[in-house]
Amino acid sequence: MTEMRKGFTVIRMKRVEIFTDGSCSGNPGPGGWGAILRYGDREKRLSGGETATTNNRMELTGVIEALRQLREPCEVSLTSDSRYVCDAIGKGWAESWRKHGWRKADKKPALNSDLWEILLHLLELHKVTFHWVKGHAGHPENELCDRMAVAETEKKKNSVSRI
Repeated sequence: MTEMRKGFTVIRMKRVEIFTDGSCSGNPGPGGWGAILRYGDREKRLSGGETATTNNRMELTGVIEALRQLREPCEVSLTSDSRYVCDAIGKGWAESWRKHGWRKADKKPALNSDLWEILLHLLELHKVTFHWVKGHAGHPENELCDRMAVAETEKKKNSVSRI
C-alpha cells in the first residue's frame, strides 16, 4: 500500500496479528507448536511438531513458521506466552548472543542458536512488536494455539510409541 504525502511516497505496511504457542512432553521429548495469523477478516492456522525437541524450540518454531508465511514486509503484533522468546528479543539478549558468537554473558553457549539466527533474520524483514501473555489464563487465541500445539505433541508421541 502506498500513498503520497507532500511529494513523498509513503509505503504503508500491512498489519498482521500473530499468536503462537509451543508444547513439549518430556522436555526434551515430542513437541508441537501452533500459530494463528490474522489479517483483516482473514485467519490462517498453522501447526507442526517434532519427535525429539524442547519446549523452547517449539516456542521459537511457532514464531518462525508464522513469520515465514508473510509474503511481504509487514507490521506484526505477535502475542506469545513464552518469556524465553519475548524477553530474548525485547531485552536484546538474542542480538547480543549473535554479536558475541552465540555466547551468553556468562560465556556459555546460547541454546537454539540455529533458530535464533532464523528468527533474527525474519525480524529484519518485518516490524514486529512482541506481547507476552500469561499462559493458561483464558486468552482465547493463546488457548487455541496451546490446543493446537498439544495436539501436535500427542501426534508425535503416538508416532514415537509405534516405532
